[in-house]
Amino acid sequence: MLQSEYPPNELTSFEQIKEKGDLLNSTEPTINGFTLDLKENESFDIDICIEKLLACKPLSSKNIKSLCSKLKEILINEANVQIVKCPVTIAGDIHGQFFDLLELFRIGGMPPDVNYLFLGDYVDRGYHSIECICLIMALKIRYKDRITILRGNHECRHISQIYGFYDECLRKYGSASIWHELTDVFDYLPLGALVEHHIFCDHGGLSPNANTIDYINSINRFQEIPHEGPMCDLLWSDPDEKNGWSMSPRGAGYVFGPDVSQKFIHTNGLSTICRAHQLTMDGYTWAHDDNVVTVFSAPNYCYRCGNQAALMELDEFENKQFLTFDTAPRRGEARKNIQNTIPQYFL
Repeated sequence: MLQSEYPPNELTSFEQIKEKGDLLNSTEPTINGFTLDLKENESFDIDICIEKLLACKPLSSKNIKSLCSKLKEILINEANVQIVKCPVTIAGDIHGQFFDLLELFRIGGMPPDVNYLFLGDYVDRGYHSIECICLIMALKIRYKDRITILRGNHECRHISQIYGFYDECLRKYGSASIWHELTDVFDYLPLGALVEHHIFCDHGGLSPNANTIDYINSINRFQEIPHEGPMCDLLWSDPDEKNGWSMSPRGAGYVFGPDVSQKFIHTNGLSTICRAHQLTMDGYTWAHDDNVVTVFSAPNYCYRCGNQAALMELDEFENKQFLTFDTAPRRGEARKNIQNTIPQYFL
């Protein structure tokens, strides 16, 4: 069963978030007495960065900035809708659950042995958004033809100010500098992927104003996610069992019915639409007469929802297999280390 990605008693409306106030032009805050034992003069080595991140060790701000710069050089040459070949493993929302990301790689295999397509929402809600996004970025830089990373609705300045990523950057690095660097990279992330020209993948869903993949490729994606319009819809929309289009209760995007997905599939010569964006208790679920599949890869979402997570494997013949997994065994250790500094939006 599909559920909202937002647990009860938390903000769900884009308009509510906007009302919280725009912090983007504020002076970068600092935390008095904040100390972090990092060598800012160390040279950049992508393999050393990956080794540190796999051990959940923090990178220096200098190395994070280098990651951002190198990833931009790769992403600027990628299309809005990236062509991806099989075999590939598709992952949904991660949401800062770092030890569960390691469990994902344990279950699905580690790059470069496995090709991955990530559908977005790497940050917010979990305790280790920085480690999650930096590890995925580093793997993309190291194995750029093996990993495709898309943008989710949380790869956004407004949203990540509210749901934990901004505060985590302040807590771990003492200022908003790293947050600014990483959110600038978000503007470069592709909006979708096309697996073997048959399976359209994005984070949210469809848009009434983007009927073809050619049109999606024409969108200017190098910007903050707009509050409305096709780019917003692709990252925010959800499938529904009622035909046609309706306004989304999230406050951004739409809900779309089986007739809409069938028309998009027919128009673009597709077999399937694959997306993330919604909690599903079994880790994946089919909708719209098996035209649409949702994949969610954050087990026990928000450390309380009790759901399984899933990956969708596609072999060289596009046959689908789902790998489900539960929360990583090290979750308790991570929680113990920071239980005294858990912000309210995690509770």
